[in-house]
Amino acid sequence: MGSRPAPARRRGGPARRDGAVGERRGAVAAVALRGGPAGPGIGSGLVDVSELLVETYDRLPDLVRGAVEGLTPQQLSWAPAVGANSIGWLVWHLTRIQDDHIADILGQDQIWVSGDWARRFALDPDPANTGFGHSAEDIATVQPESDAALIDYYEAVHARTRDLLRGLTANELDRIVDESWQPPVTLGVRLVSIVNDDAQHVGQAAYLRGLQSAG
Repeated sequence: MGSRPAPARRRGGPARRDGAVGERRGAVAAVALRGGPAGPGIGSGLVDVSELLVETYDRLPDLVRGAVEGLTPQQLSWAPAVGANSIGWLVWHLTRIQDDHIADILGQDQIWVSGDWARRFALDPDPANTGFGHSAEDIATVQPESDAALIDYYEAVHARTRDLLRGLTANELDRIVDESWQPPVTLGVRLVSIVNDDAQHVGQAAYLRGLQSAG
């Protein structure tokens, strides 16, 4: 279902809605990007941080397309067991988390609340509804009208993400973007967390597609 374990040592209050399972571990990856204890990297002048992040994120749209393209609404809503995630929910959820986090970094509204994105999923344009903590009943409410709804929404969020990543410098990775965790989350860690979440869920979606084909 939609719940995930929360990272350790969050500062007071209930588990946050975001997809930051790997955010503490991601700190190590961010150090590696800048150069330091984990070895030489972007900060050493060997690799450009913007180019590396763009290359990483640019791999995701094809993975999303490959997981959903050509599937009917019924196939997108199919789940292997009662209460399990569907392909449609998984791809919607990973896109919602990325949309939420990138909008927060930019200090702008989510793409989700503009246009008719929510209508294409039979949902209201609630910016707080990212799928985090969804029950089986909540998962069932996510009904993409077509494969195109999932592809188009992800590509719109990806385009905004790419604009953010282009021209990003190594020093900017240290900017604090979320103080609700201990230690606070930096931009570098948040970007690692997003791509980690995306890769995990799109892989799950591709696996579910394979299950349907096998059946």
